[in-house]
Amino acid sequence: MDIRRAVIIVMDSCGVGEAPDAAEYGDVGSDTIGHVSEAVGGLHLPNFQAAGLGNLHPAILGVPPVENPNMAVGRLREKSGGKDSTTGHWEIAGLVTEHPHATFTDTGFPAELVERLEAESGHKFIGNYAASGTVIIDELGPEHLETGALILYTSADSVLQIAAHDRVADVAELHRVCRVARDIADDYGLGRVIARPFIGEIGEFSRTYDRKDFAMPPHGLTILDKAMEAGLRTYGVGKIEDLFVGRGLTDAVHTEGDRDGLERTIAAINEVDRGLVFTNLVDLDMRYGHREDPEGYAAGLAVIDEFVPQLIDALTPLDLIIFTADHGNDPTDGDTDHTREYVPLMVWSGGAAGVALGAREQYSDIAATVADGFDLEPFPVGTSFLHNITDHHS
Repeated sequence: MDIRRAVIIVMDSCGVGEAPDAAEYGDVGSDTIGHVSEAVGGLHLPNFQAAGLGNLHPAILGVPPVENPNMAVGRLREKSGGKDSTTGHWEIAGLVTEHPHATFTDTGFPAELVERLEAESGHKFIGNYAASGTVIIDELGPEHLETGALILYTSADSVLQIAAHDRVADVAELHRVCRVARDIADDYGLGRVIARPFIGEIGEFSRTYDRKDFAMPPHGLTILDKAMEAGLRTYGVGKIEDLFVGRGLTDAVHTEGDRDGLERTIAAINEVDRGLVFTNLVDLDMRYGHREDPEGYAAGLAVIDEFVPQLIDALTPLDLIIFTADHGNDPTDGDTDHTREYVPLMVWSGGAAGVALGAREQYSDIAATVADGFDLEPFPVGTSFLHNITDHHS
């Protein structure tokens, strides 16, 4: 089967239960969607229920298994080291990262890194510890406004984050500082530098959608590179452009929330005649997972669920749409960081309904399948499941 269009939708942080190596990451018992469903007394996701979400994870309160799912369903474990958005997205795109990127969770960044950042950016910095982004701007925002020093922080992930109020450093200036930080971060093996602009008055600060990720470039070819080189359209929606440093993309658009991201995904599908649409929906992670907000998480899942019929209506039987995630972020575990979990694999195409794809050993099975459908050179790691859904159809 040659496919016409492939659509990959990453529901950022939507984990479906602890991975086999969760203990190595301090994540035993993590279960993002299962625990969210328990915390809110049951989820209402009629379209994902019909797809078979309850079949791949039978412990989702309110989303039981169905006899005849209308999608193929399974789950994926991450082969790469770490539990970061960068490595998760890269592996979905076919690139496995053997060793986790550097983290500075316990110690903060070395003094020499901070001194170099101050000298080269022209700004002073406060903070330099691991924290939730919303918490640290409340803690240090008043000092930031008074002194003009920018807020520097990290997390359990390989990130250097810089927050600034728009009255202290506007978005353009914050992005300039983050580009300086990106050059420095390369010397320390950091996966991402993230600009975190915020607005508002003391006690009422809020982050904006002008956030931008400055990632290190992928260390090998991805499905985006291969598809673009083959003359296909490659359309990134959301922070895909940031995570892949623009590489392998013929088109890209940033978004302001998941509803906007889903609308722009449908627009991209309608614009692309043959090629790949790759979407990141960030709200589950950024707005709810990191903020330990299961009620918000449940509402965010409902937004995505609402768009499933519209997405499928934009497709033909020769198209493929894959719903998945890049890691977990259990908002009930008392910790604001990502969690090492299985992620969902829900696939719609002309012949996918009812196919059980099982528990698979790497996210890169997605890239392998897309490459198979477009008749591109296969990846070193990853097993295509295209024949499962096409043989079933025939």
